Amino acid sequence: GRRLNDSVGEYVASQIVKLMIKKGISINNSQVLLLGVTFKENCPDVRNTKIVDVVAALEDYGINVTIYDPWANPAEVYHEYQLTTTDQLPMYEYDAVILGVAHKEFLTIDFSQLLKENSVLYDVKGVLKDKVDGKL
Repeated sequence: GRRLNDSVGEYVASQIVKLMIKKGISINNSQVLLLGVTFKENCPDVRNTKIVDVVAALEDYGINVTIYDPWANPAEVYHEYQLTTTDQLPMYEYDAVILGVAHKEFLTIDFSQLLKENSVLYDVKGVLKDKVDGKL
C-alpha cells in the first residue's frame, strides 16, 4: 500500500504529460499551474502533502510549475519543501492547469482565463465534472 501511495505523484505527472503530448503541446519549458499544495481541502496544513511529489515529477519533465494555494502560508511551504507558492491567483495563460486540492475557492474559477487555446485541464480530486481533459 505504501509503495502504491508513494507512486501516485509520478503517475499523475505522467498522465498530464501524455495528455499534453496528445494535444501537441511542447513539454519542455511548458507552463503549468497547480492549484493547491495543502494536505487536504480548506485547511492550511502542508505537512505530509503528496502534491510535492507531483511538482517534483513535473519538474523532472522540464515543466515550469506555478503553485497557487490561498490556504497555504508561502513561507511555511518554502521552509518545508523549498517550493515557491503564491496565495494570489496568477492571471496568466498556462499550457495546463491541475486541480490538486479541492479548496472551495477553486470551484468557482473561470478556467478559460487561465488556459491557452490548446491546453490541458486535469482534476486530481474529481470535483470539476465534465470540464476536464483528464482526472485521477
